[in-house]
Amino acid sequence: MAKGIMIVAEQRDGALRKISFEIASTARKLADQSGDEVSAILLGSGIEGLAAELAKYGVDKVFVGDNAALEPYVTEAHAQVAAKIIKDNDPAIVLFGASVQGKDLSARVAAKLAAGLATDCTDVKIDGGKLVATRPMYAGKCFGEVVFNVAPAMASLRPNVFPAVENPKAGAVTKVDVAVDAPKSKVLEVQKDTSGKVDLTEANIIVSGGRGMKGPDEFKILEELADVLKGTVGASRAAVDAGWRPQKDQVGQTGKVVSPNLYIACGISGAIQHLAGMSSSKCIVAINKDAEAPIFAKADFGVVDDLFKVVPELTAVCKKMLA
Repeated sequence: MAKGIMIVAEQRDGALRKISFEIASTARKLADQSGDEVSAILLGSGIEGLAAELAKYGVDKVFVGDNAALEPYVTEAHAQVAAKIIKDNDPAIVLFGASVQGKDLSARVAAKLAAGLATDCTDVKIDGGKLVATRPMYAGKCFGEVVFNVAPAMASLRPNVFPAVENPKAGAVTKVDVAVDAPKSKVLEVQKDTSGKVDLTEANIIVSGGRGMKGPDEFKILEELADVLKGTVGASRAAVDAGWRPQKDQVGQTGKVVSPNLYIACGISGAIQHLAGMSSSKCIVAINKDAEAPIFAKADFGVVDDLFKVVPELTAVCKKMLA
């Protein structure tokens, strides 16, 4: 009989991603309600030492697959090993992070196991012994509840929505014999972001610009504000399509889905595709000259004025307050 909750941790360059701690904490919370054990799958090369970090966030047991064939991340190899570990241990619930890698891996693993998968969830709970996952639908216009009737129930959780709470457990390590078939694809090159900025999906504060920025050079004022707030700069699809910002900065349905504590939208009208990517932000501030811009319907605070006047003044005030 399927029992327990398993997570699939995510690491990059030998360091666990923030989303790993968030899903571990969520799994621990669910497990405490049902009296179950929390286990984790950790894959990569030279990563056994990371198990202790997962233990801090409530993981009882860590299945470590340590093999050079698992670094860097390749979907085929990771999906093969993760699916085998899940099948061999028969958990009732499996949680992934809804990061770029997590979305890719969870779909492949679900297909291998012929299991149901709820993606990009903003809430999960156990009701009547069954996992109930809440996820946005129709570009965030509504939310649906997914109830699983068979195991394993699989879900990917949206980054920055679930708190990472320390709750130390044993974190006992079980090494897994990794047998990876020769993949049909391989990574030829990894282009790393050398800016030193936090990835948008993990950022607590995001300052985004849209078509109202008028050009790439004008994003300097957003960079200044983001630096003062220790945040990251994002952009709408219009700004990215115009070549003003790189694609990695795009927030929206066709970009990155973010959930920061503070989202400042500058010169962004608020098309539904953009709202779908940032509507779960804890606090939204909109700055736009157009009082009828759709972004104001979603914003917690709105400023109807010229952003080129407001943003520098906001930056100056923040500098004084945070000095």
